Amino acid sequence: MSNPQQLRYSKEHEWLSAVEDGVATVGITEHAANALGDIVFVQLPEVGDTLTAGETCGELESTKSVSDLYSPVSGEVVEANQDVVDDPALVNSAPFEGGWLFKVRLADEPKDLLTADEYTEFSGS
Repeated sequence: MSNPQQLRYSKEHEWLSAVEDGVATVGITEHAANALGDIVFVQLPEVGDTLTAGETCGELESTKSVSDLYSPVSGEVVEANQDVVDDPALVNSAPFEGGWLFKVRLADEPKDLLTADEYTEFSGS
């Protein structure tokens, strides 16, 4: 699977959707999901949490390891995906669709995010 062109990517392997009404959706890439293996637990930021770009905001636990989740942008969490909390395997099976993690109201314009082609080159995926 290729990385969707309309998304932007962080070097920590998170993706960010296009901003609509000041809000963007965040998830992890298929590359990251595959590297982690079967995800069995997801800890997401809570609605109302203030995030800082590049800082940890949760974690993903797989059968192989525990990995920090980083926010690709600064802003306030407006929604967390309860479906992935209830069924963490969604992150593996649909990382760009139903396996999204949270939505954030951006505090400022995203910086240092990669295009799909740049991320593909960076990650080798």
